[in-house]
Amino acid sequence: MTPAIQLPLELRPSDGRFGSGPSKVRTEAVAALADAAPTLLGTSHRREGVRSVVRRIREGLTDLMALPDGYEVLLGNGGTTTFWDVAAFGLIEARSEHLCFGEFSSKFAAVTACTPHLEAPRLLETPPGTHPEPVVDDAVDTYALTHNETSTGVCAEVRRPEGAAGIVAVDATSAAGGLRVDPTQFDVYYFAPQKCFASDGGLWIAACAPAAIERIERIGASDRWQPPSISLPIALENSRLDQTYNTPALATLFLVADQLDWLLDNGGLEWAASRCDRSAEALYGWAEASPYATPFVAKPSERSPVTGTIDFDEPVDAAAVAAVLRANGIVDTEPYRKLGRNQLRIAMFPAIEPEDVAILTRAIDYIVDALA
Repeated sequence: MTPAIQLPLELRPSDGRFGSGPSKVRTEAVAALADAAPTLLGTSHRREGVRSVVRRIREGLTDLMALPDGYEVLLGNGGTTTFWDVAAFGLIEARSEHLCFGEFSSKFAAVTACTPHLEAPRLLETPPGTHPEPVVDDAVDTYALTHNETSTGVCAEVRRPEGAAGIVAVDATSAAGGLRVDPTQFDVYYFAPQKCFASDGGLWIAACAPAAIERIERIGASDRWQPPSISLPIALENSRLDQTYNTPALATLFLVADQLDWLLDNGGLEWAASRCDRSAEALYGWAEASPYATPFVAKPSERSPVTGTIDFDEPVDAAAVAAVLRANGIVDTEPYRKLGRNQLRIAMFPAIEPEDVAILTRAIDYIVDALA
């Protein structure tokens, strides 16, 4: 039974959504969707009304990420989990190397390990709360990196392995739009929009360098069969027409485009990343000064500015704290279920106000004192 603890008004954030995905959707974006609904929702995704929204996404991401000439933005249905299947069929030629340091980075490795037309992947693993470094191997044609491991709150700088001949594919699901990245350091930067882009899931988006486009077209011209719904050549063809192969969620597309406009109007990726940095300073600074809380990720340079994980000392019960927060309208602070730690996980995506993160830390202190 959740203890009956009521937070005073000054300890209630302006918005209580701190989930790591689906994440907070800005109220202004929902209002804009409602205004656009009569001419957007329920219309054909192959007509200009929806195609113009897809075009906004493709052009907006090109601007936000400062993509060099020759890079293209591809879209498809299904989210990041589906993109792992997409990559197994249409991006990896024979063997991939995976840096495994949490639930989601390991899931892509599991996909390629079971794909019959691929060789066994090379796996480099470290314990949760840390991350490994890639090792160049001439037998590897695809290096699978993760910019931000959502399950553990570990971020890893995106760097092309020195001397690597293969392409670099980066899972950026909880990083894109909130973490700085140099596009020359990757060939594919793929993500779903339900985190930094403050939309719903069910869509994958990939920024692809010319080397990746060449790979996609070459595999597509080979005798390897690719199911049409997850075919990268088909996704490439349709994306160039500002559409998806099959019908997308139109509200999802609109919310992505609206979030992109909001980020670009306020200063772009540097503005968004700086905003996340301020939230992270509030969260980790509080934890480091706390008598009962500690950042789970030991190395400050590896602590994520978009998903923070905070361990609690015994006898503080993090689950009880999360339950009281939820009862007060502050939701989704529970840890990733499979990690099994006495901790909270706090999202700090660009749509989340840094001041709300600071207020949340004070609310946690209040609850811990009340529980004691």
